[in-house]
Amino acid sequence: MPPNYTLYLVTDSTAPILKGRDLAKIVKDAIDGGVTIVQYRDKTSDTADLIRTAKELHKITKAAGVPLLINDRIDVALAVGTEGVHIGQDDIDIATARKILGPEAIIGVTASSEEEAIAAVKGGANYLGLGTVFATPTKENTKSIIGASGVRDILSRISQLPNSEHVGTVCIGGINAANVQRVLYQSHSPDKSLDGVAVVSAIVGADEPRTAAQHLYDLILRAPAFARAIHQPSSLTATITTDLIIAQVPKIAKALAEKTPLCHNMTNLVVQNIAANVALCVGASPIMSNNGLEAPDLAKLGGALVINMGTVTPEGLSNNLQALRAYNAVGGPVVFDPVGAGATQQRRNGVKTLMAGGYFDLIKGNEMEIKAVAGVSGEQMRGVDSGPGTLSLEEKCAMVRSLAGRERCLALMTGSVDVLSDGRRTVAVMNGHGFLGSITGSGCTLGTTAAAYLAVHKEDTLMAVLAAMLHFEIAAERAAARDEVRGPGTFVPAWLDELHLIKQSSLKGDEEWVREAKVVAL
Repeated sequence: MPPNYTLYLVTDSTAPILKGRDLAKIVKDAIDGGVTIVQYRDKTSDTADLIRTAKELHKITKAAGVPLLINDRIDVALAVGTEGVHIGQDDIDIATARKILGPEAIIGVTASSEEEAIAAVKGGANYLGLGTVFATPTKENTKSIIGASGVRDILSRISQLPNSEHVGTVCIGGINAANVQRVLYQSHSPDKSLDGVAVVSAIVGADEPRTAAQHLYDLILRAPAFARAIHQPSSLTATITTDLIIAQVPKIAKALAEKTPLCHNMTNLVVQNIAANVALCVGASPIMSNNGLEAPDLAKLGGALVINMGTVTPEGLSNNLQALRAYNAVGGPVVFDPVGAGATQQRRNGVKTLMAGGYFDLIKGNEMEIKAVAGVSGEQMRGVDSGPGTLSLEEKCAMVRSLAGRERCLALMTGSVDVLSDGRRTVAVMNGHGFLGSITGSGCTLGTTAAAYLAVHKEDTLMAVLAAMLHFEIAAERAAARDEVRGPGTFVPAWLDELHLIKQSSLKGDEEWVREAKVVAL
């Protein structure tokens, strides 16, 4: 029977992590909590001490039926009689390790690229340790941070190799209770999934290793609350057609008006008032709170969250992270608006912090902001306003589709033509009016509208956001056509009126407004 890699414990004997405690006691408690395989890693102790500790650990793991592997040191594994070893790219080669340890030994290999993973599979590795997923202080010689998307790319690639179904896979690097479900969700490949996760400090450094292991094991086995049907195998249509839009969008708009979901805005100070007004006009119930301590209670009310980075401060980011995790925990939709993402180093760091801190259902921004989130280098924003784009429609589609696929979420690039994708389906929306670009907060309030729609239509998130865009932009077109509208100043109240009127039409079952949609499937 192959090893169970579900919760793979990698030990750490350094003082900051071990904190003077007994490693053997920690390992026993961790196994009692659900750890299914253990790797003894100690880069500094003498050989005699390694063998002594390994024997002590092996007595514990063997009694529990849990394999014990030794990091790097084949001599120690042989001396103790453990079940195998884990070797890095700079350690002994697999063929030599296999010759020394024999055919029954478990041999794991670290891989941080597709090339390394392919070589390890072809070389006969029993499993791969994929990473580093996130930066971590427990391993100073990290070659590269590959993230969940890098793990997924490797899984997809090795699935094409003969006998790859017999090779186990775990990811490693900064995995903890706050991110383990998101990492498993975002690294999922249709062809090959992870068999588990490798954890170091989240268990070894925990005050109660058994409790920490139990919690992690439960999270690994349980689907995350934020998982959406759109990303699972389903019968959802692969093409957005005019008939589909007319059939579904008015119903989604009606559901929003009837349910009046909470729309929690953690937004910049400049747009709080208009964002609240827009939320009310489309049918949501807004609350403008940047206090992360309120988020757990608000998240339980069945609404959605908008995290808008317009006013970015260290305290604000801390509050954002608290709220993000609270909504992720209950499956509440979260919209990320990375305002001015590429304008300053602080904003670029803020994007990285938030993206690493939780799962977003929708990432929306103008061309420069989406480039910054996608990791395009060499782009510098002047400020938070949207400027002229440089990408062709084809290039916008490719970037948005790639970002959506990478994060397993929706991505929306706004502009004269908006491009929305879930990684499989991509649409361009040509509705809207130039006045939206001449008022403060139009992009931010689109995020508010999208969050409200996501709160009431989770079964197909792309259709929810598309409905939000059409409500938002057709209202703008209608407002701009009014006789009394002479410019941005007279446009705003007329636009709020039209947002409200579309809501009222939807409540009555009127679908005529949707026939003004200008949407092209790409």
